[in-house]
Amino acid sequence: MDTKKQMNVRAIENGTVIDHIPADCLFKIINILDLEKETGQVTFGTNFESKRMGKKAIIKIADRYCADEEVNRISIVAPMACVNTIRNYQVVEKRTVKAPEEVEGFVKCGNPRCITNHERIRTRFEVQRQGNAITGLRCHFCEKVTTPENIVIVK
Repeated sequence: MDTKKQMNVRAIENGTVIDHIPADCLFKIINILDLEKETGQVTFGTNFESKRMGKKAIIKIADRYCADEEVNRISIVAPMACVNTIRNYQVVEKRTVKAPEEVEGFVKCGNPRCITNHERIRTRFEVQRQGNAITGLRCHFCEKVTTPENIVIVK
């Protein structure tokens, strides 16, 4: 292999590595995990070549581990992602994300007339699938379906 074309990203001793993120979803994952407020080391990159995906992104978070709820949230925008737990520079757990049946409170309804956009009501969506692929999120209140490419993350 030509070493001039090789890119090395430093390994982390302990923490989380999220791999196989669609390149265009990197900043949604950063937002979901609130990484802009992270005080520890965070490394991310996008548009890496991937045989499986074409282009992918990766995130490394030192000394932080993703809770199941965070992994579920990741699955909504990156259903092929893999969340790896690292301890002493070794992968001790690999989790493929799996979307839950419902998601609450972190996605905005795309319907400007939805009550969740005008009142202090926590959003709730039914996850729609075709096989393993997420095809949309159906709002519990107004029934509008938001497609994956139009998902807006809220805090």
